Amino acid sequence: MNSESSSYHRSELTGGLDQFGREVNDQGFSRLDKPRVEAAVRELLLAIGEDPDREGLAGTPERVARACEELLGGMQEDPGAHLRKQFQEEHNQEMVVVRDIPFSSMCEHHILPFLGRASVCYIPRAGRITGLSKIARCVTGYGHRLQVQERLTSQIADALVRELDPLGVMVVVEAEHMCMTMRGIRSAGSKTVTSAVRGTFKSDMRTREEALRLLGR
Repeated sequence: MNSESSSYHRSELTGGLDQFGREVNDQGFSRLDKPRVEAAVRELLLAIGEDPDREGLAGTPERVARACEELLGGMQEDPGAHLRKQFQEEHNQEMVVVRDIPFSSMCEHHILPFLGRASVCYIPRAGRITGLSKIARCVTGYGHRLQVQERLTSQIADALVRELDPLGVMVVVEAEHMCMTMRGIRSAGSKTVTSAVRGTFKSDMRTREEALRLLGR
């Protein structure tokens, strides 16, 4: 690899306000309000009939607020910015495949986790590639938001298109949703598979089939 460029930044506040009067960042989110999270968790404990002041729960609101900083940290960054760590490999237009990237996310419908693996395939344009770990960081960043799997899959694919301008992108995500295994139908072990296809993978069936084979599909 003979040429390298890097640009990564956390999301900046824009000065714009949302409908609740909160200043939002360039991803459309406001900053995490830890005192408000703590107050909400305490209220939840009261609402379900618990004593938030008993020994086992006394520190729970603060712990949940700290956990939110990590589990929802992707709201405070542009995950696609990781892909700006790029290299130039002249004349390289061969498929790049990163399989089985582990991730965790939070379902926005029940605020319960879903966990799984994402596999990414892209074809560089004119040798423009990114570090393999940066693809994993992009997946993790989008995962650390309130999500639905369908949107998560599309966001990863669109970030690759936006930052790398590749000839084609394919993303396949497989996950188990706790909202299906812990409640409701209680369908333990069931997996949801989603895909997002861009560029030549959408228009060229043979290329798409080759990518699916490499992705183990």
